[in-house]
Amino acid sequence: MSTHGKTPTLRVIVDRSRCCGYGLCAQLCPEVYKLDENGLVYVESELIPGGLEEEAREGAAACPAEALVVEEIQS
Repeated sequence: MSTHGKTPTLRVIVDRSRCCGYGLCAQLCPEVYKLDENGLVYVESELIPGGLEEEAREGAAACPAEALVVEEIQS
């Protein structure tokens, strides 16, 4: 946790080889998680926009294939 009371910067790591196309991540957080024409997840940026941290974590946690990891970026 930051000592400045600031929300930490998060990034998402996508392992497309694990994605099975359930789409739960995109249903929970469509601002971060997108689905390609085959229904597989991708992100436009690995950085999670401020204000979407909780939704991004929920989307990653909902993935039954564990294809998504949200982690804090150390500064």
